[in-house]
Amino acid sequence: MADFQQNGNIATLHKLRPGGAEALVRELNVFSQSRKMTLILPSLFSELEGAALSGIVDELSQVTYLHRIIIGLDRADQAQYRHAVEYFSRLPQDHVVIWNDSPRQQAIMARLADMGLSPAEPGKGKNVWSSLGYLMACKDSAVVAIHDCDITTYHRDMLARLIYPVANPNFPYQLAKGYYPRIGGGKMNGRVTRLLVSPLLIALKKVIGDRDYIDYLRSFRYPLSGEFAMRTTMLPDLRIPSDWGLEIGVLSEAWRNLAPKSVCQVEIADNYDHKHQDLSAEDGNEGLNRMSTDICKAVFRKLAADGTVFTTHIFRTLKATYYRSALDLLESYYNDAAMNGLSIDRHREEQSIELFANNIMRAGQVFLENPSETPFISTWSRVHAADPDLMRDMLMAVAADYDDLGQFQPVATT
Repeated sequence: MADFQQNGNIATLHKLRPGGAEALVRELNVFSQSRKMTLILPSLFSELEGAALSGIVDELSQVTYLHRIIIGLDRADQAQYRHAVEYFSRLPQDHVVIWNDSPRQQAIMARLADMGLSPAEPGKGKNVWSSLGYLMACKDSAVVAIHDCDITTYHRDMLARLIYPVANPNFPYQLAKGYYPRIGGGKMNGRVTRLLVSPLLIALKKVIGDRDYIDYLRSFRYPLSGEFAMRTTMLPDLRIPSDWGLEIGVLSEAWRNLAPKSVCQVEIADNYDHKHQDLSAEDGNEGLNRMSTDICKAVFRKLAADGTVFTTHIFRTLKATYYRSALDLLESYYNDAAMNGLSIDRHREEQSIELFANNIMRAGQVFLENPSETPFISTWSRVHAADPDLMRDMLMAVAADYDDLGQFQPVATT
């Protein structure tokens, strides 16, 4: 059962009553008459071959308040793109599949590269950024929600609860972050949040002292969730990270651009599970190994931008303080799991902590060697200033890709 605790930094909107979101859906249908809502689904083609996405599409087919669904498709050839268009055709809402690997989309990226504005690397960040650009080019949505395509416990009520705080015109929120318990298969999941982010923020506070930004991040129950909703007025100046620090990066942008009363977190599910990343201890460029390093770099860069001075000695102290904090939290997680009939493999958890501790130093070294590195993709405001025709050409490229399949593309290209 949920609690009703408020932390004082950002509003927490709880799921206090059992049952569905029928009342919220009725209101969302009313709001949608004057505030169009769009959902973005960043997807790899491989996710179309799994069971999770099929269940998500089945649930979304019953959502009545969405104006449009934008599917950003990565790592697909032309035959796979054709399959994706057919796969999502059962959605009754206006929807579009953006083939990010198409020659036309690659030409758009080449134009950006010529101006020095292209994303640094492919991945979820670039996918979301491109989809947001397409959304802004359409000029018809007031609210956008984003969630992942690998949620195995998905129900359409999750979307209703996620999007409601920013869709309700009587609420002040510009950004809503979803949270939930990470339980699945009789285990306590969410390793990176539990074993890296939470103890890292505790350690940072001990080593560098009080920072409003640290308190802000600590306010979020699940800062790494891939589910968030925003009012589209904040999108033109939103800086999307190109690496695996996307979720922390978006929260940092909200911290930079919005008043605390404009940000909330909302409990969207009693239980949540999705595809689990491998630790990939042997490869620093894969899995949770890469993710943990990118998250640390994102936090260090933000603190440095706010005036924190980092040195090698500080990072060494931070690593030691983090390690002790993480082991203390692991004891709490173990006891919590035991009381709820869940399992935790303490050996594997401590292995994860050791890897994350090393990656704090790794991220710190990368930061010190290249403190001016900017992993953020350029804002769409800057792109539009540099090339006012590019967003329109994105719409036309997507429509032309549909034309090649002999299918009608539902969004106007004017």
